[in-house]
Parts: sequence; structure tokens; C-alpha cells
Amino acid sequence: MKAMIMAAGVGSRLEPLTCNIPKPMVPIANRPAMEHIINLLAKNNIKQIGANLWYLPEKIQAYFKDGSEFGVELTYSLEKELMGTAGGVKKMEDFLDDTFVIISGDALTDIDLWDLIDYHKDNGSMATIALKEVYNPRQFGVVITGDDGRIRAFQEKPEPAEALSRLANTGIYVFEPEIFDLIPAETIYDFGKQLFPTLVEKQAPFFGYQMDGYWCDIGSLNQYCLANYDVLRGQVKMEVPGNWHPDAIYVGERTAIAPTSRIGSKVIIGNNCHIGHGVEIFGETVIGDNCIIEDNTSIFGSIVWRNSRIGREARLVESVIGSECYLKEETVIGAGVILGDSCVVESGSIVDANSKIWPKEIIRC
Repeated sequence: MKAMIMAAGVGSRLEPLTCNIPKPMVPIANRPAMEHIINLLAKNNIKQIGANLWYLPEKIQAYFKDGSEFGVELTYSLEKELMGTAGGVKKMEDFLDDTFVIISGDALTDIDLWDLIDYHKDNGSMATIALKEVYNPRQFGVVITGDDGRIRAFQEKPEPAEALSRLANTGIYVFEPEIFDLIPAETIYDFGKQLFPTLVEKQAPFFGYQMDGYWCDIGSLNQYCLANYDVLRGQVKMEVPGNWHPDAIYVGERTAIAPTSRIGSKVIIGNNCHIGHGVEIFGETVIGDNCIIEDNTSIFGSIVWRNSRIGREARLVESVIGSECYLKEETVIGAGVILGDSCVVESGSIVDANSKIWPKEIIRC
């Protein structure tokens, strides 16, 4: 069994977090989203993996290399221009020579892939979509199926009162190689807009599999934060980096935590961190590798990326701080703030709630 990870997207809705890295490299619980997907595939003994790349491809290649460090074999398909979801898969037709799995590199899930594959094969399907019931369909493309599981139609982000289904398309698919006969070569071609309507029109064996388990699309800033929080709440079956402590926190290697600090449950602290005296960390919070949190700082429900420094007596509430930022002493970061990489917040400055700050900005206010 082979798989392909869709990893070419820009991630504009995640800006400013994706100004310097592609969306699959955005960290969830201190690991890139794509690493969680690779770990899931390896856990399901799917170890021959392709990935299409376009935006900042060198970042993904430098981290994952040939995949051997992660127990898999990685093959890359570099796109000179975005070919669309189906068009990107078509470029890997020679690699995907038997039943294969497609999975997004910018989602978090613990789906049972072999249950999905068995469902696909038991139905003699050419194409199968993994579906997840959602509360608010207006955020998703939803799928209408018959009693037999065959896909009948689609709705794109319907209002709840108009929704014919609450089953969201997760972007996780199983295909037979015959699908390539329906995708034109060297053409921008999309699953949702072109291939799937064609399958419905042709009455092809096209099924929807209603998945159990966890799934979250991290395409927006709110969803990105939610995915991290859900890991900390134990809602996702996955390996969390760090050593488990009895007070329900994960702490990385070579991290020093002052005895006078107070840290609540549901916290992840990365490797090589320093947590100073009187620091308070509560709510679902992630601190990346190589971070320095100086004395008497308070952090609540926030995500701090690697190599960042938070000065003494700073205050962070439900915010995301990018890599290599420096928040000097007595700064206050309001709820909903997104701070891009390499920003400096000068001493005593207050960043208003819901602000988005682009990388390398110096904030004095």
C-alpha cells in the first residue's frame, strides 16, 4: 500500500504563521503537522509515501529528507505551478500503481486507515472519501450519500438550515489506479470541482466512509489553535513529544523548570527550555523547543513556537507567538494575537487583542 500527502498549498489563511514555512510544517504540539501524518501512515504500515511540493519545498525536504529517520520512504513531486488537487496526484501516476491513499498534509487525524481501506475494497469502489460528521457545515464541503454509502451529491459550505448533510469531506481518500483515466495529464484539475462531479455523473463506484476518531483541518488560525488544544485535552490518539509528568504535563529533554514556577495540567514544554522563577503557565499551552520564559511571566492558553524568549513579568493570553520572537519585560499580549516569526515587542508594550503582526516587526506601543 502506498500513500500520497498533499503538501503543495500556501496556507494563506494561516498567515502570518505561514510567511516563512509551508502549511504542512506548521507545528502542532511541537511537531510539524506533516510529521503527525507520516507517523500515522507508518503506524498503519504504509511506508511508501509520495508528497507533492510547491510553496517553500526546501523546508519540507530539509526536514524529512528521504523519510528514513521517520521509518518511511519519501518520494517528492515538485510542481513548477500548482496543478490542482487531482492534477498534482496525476503527476505521481507512475508511483501510485496500486490501490493508494491520499491524505492532506495540513490536517490532524487519528483515523483508522485500514478500516477505511477495507471499506473501500469491500464495496468494490473506484474512489472512497472519508467523511466526518460536523456540527457546523458552513465551514466545509459536505457530502450526500445514499443508504448504501454511494455518494450522490455535494454541497459547498451550506448554511445549517440548508444543509442536506453534516458529513464533511476530510480530504482523506482511497483510489484505484483506474482513477487516472479520468484525470487529464499536464492540466490543472481539482477533486472537488471536476473529478468528483464526474464520478457522480458517470455513476462510478464512488463511496463515502463515515469515520470514527478525530479529524481537524488546520486551514484557519482558529482551527490551528483548536487542534493544539485538542491534543492537550487528550482527544487525539497520537504520541505527544516529551516526558509525561504526574501533574499532567509533557516536558522535553534538557529543560529546566524553576521550583517556584506554577504549571497547570495540559501543558507541553519542548526541549532545551528554561522556565524561570515565579512563572505561571495555565490553560492548554504549548512551549516550543529552546524557549526562555523569564521570571514572573504569566502565560495562559497560548502557543509559543521554538527559539522564542518571553521577558520577565510579561503576560500572554490565548495568543500564538512565532519562532525566534523576543517579547521584552512587562509586555502584554492580548487574546487572539498572532505574532509572526522574528518579531520584537519592546518593553512595556501592549499588543491589542486579535492583532496580526507580520514577521520581523518591531512593536512599540
